[in-house]
Amino acid sequence: MKRFSVLLALLAIVLPAQAQLSVSALRTCGLENPQGIDPSEGATLSWILTDSKRDSRQSAYEVTLKSGSRTVWRSGKVESSNSVRVKVPEALSPAKSYSWTVRVWDNHGQVSQPATASFSTGLDAASWKAGWIGTAWEDEHQAHSPIYLRKSIKLSSKPLRAVAYVSSHGIYELSLGGRKVGSDYLTPGWTSYHNTIQYQAYDITSMLKPGANELTALVSPGWYASGLGWGEPDRRLRYGTDLALCCQIELEYSGGRKETVVTDESWEMSLTGPVCEATIYDGETIDPSVPFSWEPARTVPSGSGRLTASSCEPVRVRTVVKPVACITTPKGEKVLDFGQNLVGWERLRIKGRKGQVIKIKHAEVLDAEGNFFDLTLRQAKALSTFVLTGGDDCFEPCHTFYGFRYIKVEGLEGEPDPAAFEAVVADSGFETVGSFESSNALVNQLQSNIFWGFRGNFVDIPTDCPQRDERLGWTGDAEVFFRTAAFNGNVDRFFRKWLRILSDDQYADGQVPCVVPDIFFTQNVGYAAGWSDAATLIPWQHYCAYGDPAVLEACYPAMKRWVDFQLSKCEDYLLNTLAQPFGDWLFWSVDNDTAGVSAITSKHLIAQCFMAGSIDIVARSARLLGKEPEAEFYEGEAAKVRRAFQDEYVTPRGLVSSDTQTAYVLALYFDMLPESLSPVAAQRLVDNVKRYGYHITTGFLGTPHICEVLTRYGYSDVAYKLLLQESCPSWLYPVKLGATTIWERWNSIRPDGSITNGGMNSFNHYSYGAIGDWLYRYAVGIRETSPGYETFEVDPHPGGGFKYMEASTRTPYGKIRVRWEADGDVIRAIEVSVPVGTQALVHCPDGEVRTLGSGNYGFGVELE
Repeated sequence: MKRFSVLLALLAIVLPAQAQLSVSALRTCGLENPQGIDPSEGATLSWILTDSKRDSRQSAYEVTLKSGSRTVWRSGKVESSNSVRVKVPEALSPAKSYSWTVRVWDNHGQVSQPATASFSTGLDAASWKAGWIGTAWEDEHQAHSPIYLRKSIKLSSKPLRAVAYVSSHGIYELSLGGRKVGSDYLTPGWTSYHNTIQYQAYDITSMLKPGANELTALVSPGWYASGLGWGEPDRRLRYGTDLALCCQIELEYSGGRKETVVTDESWEMSLTGPVCEATIYDGETIDPSVPFSWEPARTVPSGSGRLTASSCEPVRVRTVVKPVACITTPKGEKVLDFGQNLVGWERLRIKGRKGQVIKIKHAEVLDAEGNFFDLTLRQAKALSTFVLTGGDDCFEPCHTFYGFRYIKVEGLEGEPDPAAFEAVVADSGFETVGSFESSNALVNQLQSNIFWGFRGNFVDIPTDCPQRDERLGWTGDAEVFFRTAAFNGNVDRFFRKWLRILSDDQYADGQVPCVVPDIFFTQNVGYAAGWSDAATLIPWQHYCAYGDPAVLEACYPAMKRWVDFQLSKCEDYLLNTLAQPFGDWLFWSVDNDTAGVSAITSKHLIAQCFMAGSIDIVARSARLLGKEPEAEFYEGEAAKVRRAFQDEYVTPRGLVSSDTQTAYVLALYFDMLPESLSPVAAQRLVDNVKRYGYHITTGFLGTPHICEVLTRYGYSDVAYKLLLQESCPSWLYPVKLGATTIWERWNSIRPDGSITNGGMNSFNHYSYGAIGDWLYRYAVGIRETSPGYETFEVDPHPGGGFKYMEASTRTPYGKIRVRWEADGDVIRAIEVSVPVGTQALVHCPDGEVRTLGSGNYGFGVELE
């Protein structure tokens, strides 16, 4: 065997073209140049190094923090390899702008050029002077029309700095001089409003001028005052019946003079205006002819929620998509197809008759006959209504969002002009950090479906689906998908925020609600195995992906309360005393199942596995946080839970009761079996997969781990057969039918084209997309061996006839990239990029395992 000299030569050409030691991707508290961070939490600073030399690492850094021209803190040259979350020891003042500069030294004696970033702080509790203004109703079953607020700000001179701090009960849009302030949408975002309400900070200095400045705000119901959930008359409002704004503008002038503008009774309010209706489920109505009716603003109670600085990226417009086809359906409906199931809203440019009404409905699919199909929306109207002025109109309903590929247009005179329509794609504005490509076009489309489903359901919180009367933060969906999400996007701050909400909404006895934010307030089930375990599994997986123990420290009390609750409900360490509402949700089942082929797994068996996994995580977290007595206690409890599982659910010959794919997968994944029986159970899993003709039968809880378990026990060939299965149930069955996102059900559309259970069926429901985690971490082979990928392993598992696979992800230290090429199931060449400051253990084609520092590498062998 000998290496491919051509591959190595190519890499040698690339390397000298790269820069010398440099610093980039500067982040403050994990965000790029953030505005309005919480001053009480201080600042952490991070950066990424690139270096043209191999085996490079940071040897020292120097940070300078300034406010204006004044140096606030200087670290001096610090001998340290840490480039991730360097803590600023200096206390931060509220409502200040800061800049910081960093330069670094490497182990080769090189020093970088300085790099600079900025941030500003928000208000502390003592600095808030603004009140809440708006209006309130008494009817908790009726969402109300948006309200408008305005104030004329008269300035004698232009300020040196002006920052607006804004929040609302509802969704706000702030404008100055007729221009939207900022590029954020759906602000202030969704939180546990009874506990915390976020505010945002906007630098509006460039928008102000001497003289009169017209400041206006539109507040629409949003999550705060829209009907949410299902099964109750009129979908009762969950948080409040008021709409209100809280705004404080801090102005700074030359000579040190300061001025503050706040929301109070000096503002004006109108209960009417062009945006007539706007709710989360039903959509938006815009009629520019509706006049304002201004009156003095009223103060309203602030509520119990504490104002807190926004802690993650806001919702932003990602891209704009043009229609790919204009369709007249068999029913005569005028439908535009955007070619991609997406999340956002439409934009329409049109000129028509004054008073002409255009209605736009949204749907994800067409039915078997090719007609517009919107039964999957259930009670959600998902309707945009526009009233034309007679001139050149542009309508964009951005106080709600829809999940759709198709729009049905009503009210036009003549055929729709595709050039007049656009789909505006919006989601939380964190960075895309991952990529995947292979030699199999169907699997590449599967990856595209995973990605679009991921972004479309990460709209401020991780939702289950974006289109029907639900769109809730189901904990189980987030739990099974977290690792796949973290590979594709920088979801660090996104999940910190959501985990804080989870802690806020945890019940006093330790139960964790099944949806976060919890809109049911203990009226729904507060317990479900695999769903509530998001309280432990996600913080631990977050720590593995991003390497920050502060997340575990913040979440540990909630994690501990959760496992203590479960243990308190056990009898002889068996958690079979509580009704389990979901189990392996949407496992493969057959109507009128006379043959007994539906893959039903005991819900109590599932709960026992997840409880053991959660207790394990609490034990590991306790040890990491220096809580040794608690670590030892929970390690002992986990062992007892496993022994109880073996006594109750496992035969001496390795049969796990239920005898389903999910039963074996969870038993093996959570290490529930004696060492001697694990290989036996793995073989039984393989036998089960073969009995079903290499079809997957798992539901939400078994699906994420089945291919991983098969691979770990030496059955990668079976994992690839599951991956590449094209008939239902399988991952590629929807792809073959033209899906562009992940379906909620394996058979959301049947082979005959009919649609399954229109009332509980979504075509953008990312849970089954958790197969992405196996593709990245096992098929391509990128797996962290220490938190945050400071060390990682490259151990590909080729198979399935793939000629190549390539994946990359940007870690806290920089971009990892792996590409392998294979003949049959044997790798003949591999390329690896190792970030500065990290170390990789690479399984090479010649059979050797090499330890590599930073750099770009290629290894190959000639195959006979």
